[in-house]
Amino acid sequence: MKNLNKEFWEDRYINQDTGWDIGHISTPLKSYIDQLRDKTIKILIPGAGNGYEAVYLAEQGFCNITVIDIAKPPLEQLRGRLTKTDRATLIEGDFFDLELSDFDLILEQTFFCALDPSLRPAYARKMKQLLKPKGKLAGLLFNFPLTESGPPFGGDQKEYKMLFSKDFTIKILENAYNSIKPRAGKELFFIFESK
Repeated sequence: MKNLNKEFWEDRYINQDTGWDIGHISTPLKSYIDQLRDKTIKILIPGAGNGYEAVYLAEQGFCNITVIDIAKPPLEQLRGRLTKTDRATLIEGDFFDLELSDFDLILEQTFFCALDPSLRPAYARKMKQLLKPKGKLAGLLFNFPLTESGPPFGGDQKEYKMLFSKDFTIKILENAYNSIKPRAGKELFFIFESK
């Protein structure tokens, strides 16, 4: 298994080996954000990479956005794309060390699939810890068999239900109908509510 540490991810950005980066916000997340009405909710985007979701949220007037990524290069890129008036906090660090809490919403976009699968139970616990009661974890999870090769690492509905149902109410976990073409049929859109 590769050592998926800070150096690994920074090298990927420096060498522009970022095949997961589609260059814009993904359609399912854009559609989800577009139906959110309260622009003051406290939002976290972990492992945000180039942070297209953060930029889109800021453009839509959301004013309480936190981004964390272990790699410095994408955060520097993101900082350059946000305006001085955008209310976004950018943190260079390990998601599992994040000490903030009481988020209303955490957006998942290619972070879960980039983690070593052995960290999945810790991911679920940390998400529960970061969210306020009834807070939502929402976004996309890959729907293809989990193999040793990755990232990205896959998974399926059964695994995700087992992993999250202890601490979350599964509101939605279904095939994303509006995935980008290369990911069509391989993504599950989900909304999990913290118990």
